Amino acid sequence: MATADAPPLRILVVDDCEAAAGTLAQLLTLLGHETQVAPDGEQALQAVERWRPDCVLLDLALPRLGGLEVARRLRLRATDRPLLLIALSGWTREEDRLAALQAGCDHHLAKPVDFERLCSLLQPNAPGAGGG
Repeated sequence: MATADAPPLRILVVDDCEAAAGTLAQLLTLLGHETQVAPDGEQALQAVERWRPDCVLLDLALPRLGGLEVARRLRLRATDRPLLLIALSGWTREEDRLAALQAGCDHHLAKPVDFERLCSLLQPNAPGAGGG
């Protein structure tokens, strides 16, 4: 939630499921954040370049360019500010979590997302900053 301690974030929701992406973006907007949605990996990279979000919520199973590759490419880009990268995926095995973290994601959350946990990760100095 955006508060005096935690200003609103610019959050890019990347998911090829239009309903899931739209719902998550709406919920985050209701909490005071600014959101955009991208339906695939290529459009996600373009949106990050153009819009410069603070956070990317990234599905891993994407058309055209998978989420792991998107994460790798985002981490290779030189930026003047940090980017919080959170994988949201139906891929829930330990190997999947580790692959997401190795690709550059800060955290890996299983779908359907625990919204309270997600909101806690969006707070400054969030606990669990080591990739949960």
